[in-house]
Amino acid sequence: MGVSLQEKSMSRSAFVTLCAGAAVGTLGGLIGLGGAEFRLPLLIGLFGFAALQSVVLNKATSLVVVASALVFRSRVVPVEEVAQHWTIAVNLLAGSMLGAWFGASWATRMKSRTLYQTLAVMLVLIAGVLVLGHGAAGSKPLLEGTAQMVAGVVVGFGIGVVAALMGVAGGELLIPTLVILFGLDIKLAGSMSLAVSLPTMLVAFFRYSRHQAFDVIRLNRRFVLLLAVGSIVGTAIGGQLLGIVPDTVLLPLLVLILVVSSVKVWRHE
Repeated sequence: MGVSLQEKSMSRSAFVTLCAGAAVGTLGGLIGLGGAEFRLPLLIGLFGFAALQSVVLNKATSLVVVASALVFRSRVVPVEEVAQHWTIAVNLLAGSMLGAWFGASWATRMKSRTLYQTLAVMLVLIAGVLVLGHGAAGSKPLLEGTAQMVAGVVVGFGIGVVAALMGVAGGELLIPTLVILFGLDIKLAGSMSLAVSLPTMLVAFFRYSRHQAFDVIRLNRRFVLLLAVGSIVGTAIGGQLLGIVPDTVLLPLLVLILVVSSVKVWRHE
């Protein structure tokens, strides 16, 4: 029996979705992130979802990637080691969970055009963070005591807002914060960022579930699954390539991708 045109179209669509997820995951794996920053422009530009739908889909996919990454990384950074620094996680979560709620609320109330422009600006800001924060090394905390705790809550709130608005995990902001503000080792900071990201993302996810835009997940469950699977595979590939691609090539390329994407998102109607 022959294969119908509809089945062929669905197969091609599934293949494109898997490849897109893998490509994004590979980029994220190379820099130790889930790749949501690169996935968002694809959801808007390549797959044609509206801004708020893209954010919700990005959040759903990011949740799967972050949860799996936390498990994968436990071989390198044991859960017990992460748990020893629970006070830092609580400090950041005090701000990030509140920020996630407000960020998701603002996103659902924004006009579509305003949200596109906000996302575009944030892509540029993240590109700047990649340049300035990548490779940050902290041997001792920037602040201590009450000052550190207050800074942690304030920074956590900002990260929660950004993560909710863009549907990202926020690792590109959390990792430099953990390294510089709290003086953690970069590998430990990577796992700690995932531990902080997960509950923060769940708060934003719950807030989005109360809006009609959340229906996009129910209507595109197969798409989300394929994108998530591709992203996880890509993250594993990116992790294997880590160290092969030099930062002198990788960082400018990633920054260029984010800047070009921001322009396209800004102009999107």
